[in-house]
Formats: sequence, structure tokens, C-alpha cells
Amino acid sequence: MNIAKTILLAAIAALATACSTTQSQVNGSKDNPAVLKDAFEDKFYMGTALNLDQIRGRNAAAVSVVKKQFNAVVAENCMKSMYLQPREGEFYFNDADQFVEFGESNNMHIVGHTLIWHSQAPNWFFKDGDGNDVSKEVLVARMRNHITTVVSRYKGRIKGWDVVNEAILDNGEWRESKFYKIIGKDFIKLAFEFAHAADPDAELYYNDYSTAVPSKREGIVNMVKNLQAQGVKIHGIGMQEHHQLDNPSVEEVEKTILAFAGLGVHVMVTEMDITVLPPPSRHITAEVSENFAYNKEMNPYVDSLPANKARELDERYREFFALYLKHQDKISRVTLWGVGDGDSWRNGWPMRGRTDYPLLFDRQYKPKPVVGELIKMAMQND
Repeated sequence: MNIAKTILLAAIAALATACSTTQSQVNGSKDNPAVLKDAFEDKFYMGTALNLDQIRGRNAAAVSVVKKQFNAVVAENCMKSMYLQPREGEFYFNDADQFVEFGESNNMHIVGHTLIWHSQAPNWFFKDGDGNDVSKEVLVARMRNHITTVVSRYKGRIKGWDVVNEAILDNGEWRESKFYKIIGKDFIKLAFEFAHAADPDAELYYNDYSTAVPSKREGIVNMVKNLQAQGVKIHGIGMQEHHQLDNPSVEEVEKTILAFAGLGVHVMVTEMDITVLPPPSRHITAEVSENFAYNKEMNPYVDSLPANKARELDERYREFFALYLKHQDKISRVTLWGVGDGDSWRNGWPMRGRTDYPLLFDRQYKPKPVVGELIKMAMQND
């Protein structure tokens, strides 16, 4: 074989190897997966929340990321009661149907969110024809009809439901919502019972934010214990995990995981994001009713995120995922609250008009460097 031919063959072999390596990096392999859902497959579901543009297929880039990276989905808004039943007895299921069909067509774990929540319930739910609060009996009947109609429609298709959302305050006391004021503490028990009757095979969850606050954690634990003592079917507790760069501490989150798991239920990270923006108040949680007037000083990263802040965000995600991996035997799902930074509610809450960077994918739906690091962490944890 002459020298020229040897060089040519060597070059071809090198090119083939390079192409193979590049393709492996793009597609991943069993030993080196390139996507989140594969890396965490034997640990917990990796999920994301979908908005209407994604559910309706109008955002192809986001949909591509969802299909490639995640194996669990939840609807960000379209399954809340104000959208499903805007007027009494008039149900609107078009968007919810599309959401469920998307999850089914992509073989995903589907979560329904949320059946009973004070914040995005339609006004008619609590009022009579004269604008006065309805009786306990009327509100219970409306709850029963709403839950039964919605859960029955997706019986056997939706795997788990956020039955009740945010009923406990940070101080551990019960939130005095309309549900609480009119029905009392039994509204949660009734909600879970109605959901279980409509689909006995569905998992049923309680979901809340700031669960790492000790007083709130204790309040939730006591509430769940009380439900369990009454024989109520509750399968999991969702920690929303709307975090800041310096709050809460990983140690307090770990205490919450252990406390919730000690109740014999699944623990789920249900709405994770990490804001990089300065809080407009010293005490800021994830209470959607909190709103502040726009302040330019509170919006420091309009054009891009500085490298040092990006590193802080990456490190924060690494810390939390290291914790979730440590307790993978207790955690059944980790869900990011949005696909890309531009989708996040953090851009408009608690102050409208800001630019935040709280998720794992940027505004062009490109993975941030930490995504690869999380995949590596998961593989090293096998």
C-alpha cells in the first residue's frame, strides 16, 4: 500500500471517528445520555410545565425541548378552575384535552394542576345571584361537581392530581380562603374524597410553596397527619421550590424532604425555578397576590446575565439536584416551572416587566451549561 493511500485511509478513519463521537454527543448513549430524562430515568421523573403556546404547538422550539428532555408534564394554567369552568356548569376542555393528548402521544407522566386553589378560582364559585357568599352546602356541591366532572373526564389518563394548592400559611396556620371560611378545614378532606371517588387509581397530592419554612413545614405535616387519621387517600406532597439564590438553605429543604417522607407519602419537586433578581421585599415567598410597582433598580439584567451570576445560578441548581439525588428513594418527580427563561412567570412576578433567568434552558431554548453537569451528576450517582 503506498503512503498516499495509507494517509487517505487514516484520514477517512479519523473523520468517521470524529463524526461518530460528535453524533454520540448529540444523541447520547446508554452509558452517556445527552438528555435529562434519560440520565434521571431510574431516579425520578424529570418534568416541565407547559403554557398554551406549547400545548397548542405554536412554539416549535420549546416543544422540541420538551419531547427531547422531559418525561413528565403539567399544565401551567389551563387546568385551573377559572379556565376549566369560567361560568357555572359551562366547562371548557379544549386546551386541557390538547395538553393530555400531548402527554399521551409522547408517553409522558401527566399531572393535573390544580383542582382546588383559592387564587385562580372563578368568582361565581363562592357567590349567589345577589353577590353574597353561598352556604356551606352550596359550595360543597360546587366543589363536588367540579372535581368529579374534571377528574372523571381524564380517568385513567392523568396519573396524579394536585388536589389542593396552598392552603397553609408560612406561620403554619390555615389560610382563610373562601373555601376555609365557608366550609372550614373539611374542604381539603372533601376535595380528596371527591377526587378519589372520581378516579380511584389516580395519585392525589397536596401542593404548596415555602415548604422549607419550619413553621409552614410543621403546619403541612400536621394537616396531612389529620387527613391520614381520617382515612383520606393522599399519596404525595409537592414542594414547589420557587427559590432565590440565597434562600432557602439546602439544609432546611432537606429537613422538609425527610419530614414529608416520614408521613409515608411521595415527595415531589413540583414547580422549580431559581430567580436571579433582587427581591423587592425582605419577605418574599411565592404568594401570587404580592405585587410591586416597577423599579428599574430591581431589573438589573435586561440584556444578559453576568457571568458571575450565571455561575451562582449553576451552583445553586447543582446543590439542589445533589440533594434530590441523595434522596431519590423518597422523591418521585422533579418538575421545572417552565421550559425556557422567556416562558417563566418570574419575568412578571412579583414585579411586572423584569427579565429573569430562572430555568435550565435560555430564551432560545438552548441548554445552559449546568444541564450537562446535572446529567453527569446523575450518571455518577448510579
